[in-house]
Amino acid sequence: MDLHELLHRASTLPKKPGCYSMLNRNNQVIYVGKAKELKSRVTSYFNQSAKNAKTGILITHIFDFEFMTTMTEAEALVLENNLIKKHSPKYNIRLKDDKSYPYLVVDKHEPFPRLQYLRKIKKDRTRLIFGPFPTGSQIGVIIKLLTKLFKLRDCGLAEFKKRKEPCLLYQLEQCSAPCVKKISDEDYQKNLNLALALFQGHPKKTLNYLNQEMEKSAEIESFEKAAMYRDAIKMIEAFLQHATQQKNAEHHYGEINRDVIAIYQGETEVDISLYMMRNGLLLGHKNFHFALIDCEQDLNSEILRFILQYYGLTHDLLPDSICVDWDHEMKDLFEKALEGMTQKNIKITSPDKHFKPLFELTLDQAKEEQRVRLNGERSVYAGLETLRELLNLKERPVVLECFDVAIFQGSSPTASQIVFHDGKPDKKAYRHYTLEERPEGNNDFAMMREMLQRRLKKDNLPDVFIVDGGIGQVNAFLAVLSEHNLQVPVVGIAKAKNLKHKKTEERLMIPGRANPYLLANSRSLFQIMVQMRDEAHRFARRLHHKHENQRIIK
Repeated sequence: MDLHELLHRASTLPKKPGCYSMLNRNNQVIYVGKAKELKSRVTSYFNQSAKNAKTGILITHIFDFEFMTTMTEAEALVLENNLIKKHSPKYNIRLKDDKSYPYLVVDKHEPFPRLQYLRKIKKDRTRLIFGPFPTGSQIGVIIKLLTKLFKLRDCGLAEFKKRKEPCLLYQLEQCSAPCVKKISDEDYQKNLNLALALFQGHPKKTLNYLNQEMEKSAEIESFEKAAMYRDAIKMIEAFLQHATQQKNAEHHYGEINRDVIAIYQGETEVDISLYMMRNGLLLGHKNFHFALIDCEQDLNSEILRFILQYYGLTHDLLPDSICVDWDHEMKDLFEKALEGMTQKNIKITSPDKHFKPLFELTLDQAKEEQRVRLNGERSVYAGLETLRELLNLKERPVVLECFDVAIFQGSSPTASQIVFHDGKPDKKAYRHYTLEERPEGNNDFAMMREMLQRRLKKDNLPDVFIVDGGIGQVNAFLAVLSEHNLQVPVVGIAKAKNLKHKKTEERLMIPGRANPYLLANSRSLFQIMVQMRDEAHRFARRLHHKHENQRIIK
């Protein structure tokens, strides 16, 4: 459809809240938005009024749109979040949260339950969950230590069920071998309870037992074993002291579960800082950022959408309240949307006298994160903008794909496809290719051609193709694209010796450019390109090594 047709269709939409999805010529969802009133919002895309840079670019890719009405604006916000999660539209700001906090989990439903260190949890009645534990607590080390000291099961359920005789840990006196009934259910449960007492408010019970075992070992002159218990007691006491110090910190807030969120808007980017407090302990913080130019709607709407994405994706236990410095309307909308999405009544509050110092600390964290990132030239948006300028693109590239081939003496050739979205890995989109072995052995160009021919059968082409290699590999890519009448920019990344300075340089090979671009000139672009190339190496070799092992064993 042309703009006139789209405008006419938009003018027939209802004056109700809801969501709209913008589609391209391939019927793929490229943008999802919510509206207080669908008609006026969608119409604004296609009329002659002034638009920001992102909307202007977005409109050139819109071929059609779909809509869905809701009862309230809060419902529209929840629906928008679900649609973004489902379609991963190119032009929506997307959240990447790679930081979660650890938990100790005991599944009571399993026979002879074990102590599990998990970062992604599901809360249900069959599980005992302790945590989350703050950064620096050494909880992973403590879990391993307790498992060893109390001889608890450490193997997975599948291995546990198929065992016919004890494993090596039983011989080392680090497991009681419940898999072959070397210990009764009652005795095993006693050991488990002694280990869990450390987290259930009775640490003395655990420490008293370990002290008794240490003294028994010393009495029978088993000094090595006694020393093991002594060292373990010191580690556990250090762990307990760390927790006690946090409990008795100057700014302790009681047994409260609360998140504190602060927003800092700079000249080019927006930073969101989030401090997590669970059981009155400050676990640490998370920081997110996005480019200001990517705000298709007003900034408040983008922030609401972004934070709702976070709580929809988080694997940490939800807080009871969230402290923000927003106006009443924005807080009310967020509270209703959050309740609709999580089915939990989470209170949205303003920073009072009690929490103002922590809110100011969170805001300062957001400012400092942005300052350090921009001063250190580590902004992915700056790097992608440099790539846009180098390739003379109309818009900043969002989706990049990098390829690499792995082969050894002509056998087990494989290739990898690595995808980055806004300068960050999109691991769900990674792909492996098993390639054909060739009589001539190593033939990079033929294998690259085979891989790309197969890739082009799929939709959702990236904004830029990146190939590990020089101008020869780049030209091979361009030749295949030309056969399919496709015009997607291609660059190569290659190392070369600088004879004058006697060092190796990373270079970007750009078709039509007389000299390669030295990536050292842009730290932010260097970081993206080298990380993609290294990821492509790693991913290609993983499948290659698997195939080689299978071939050699066969």
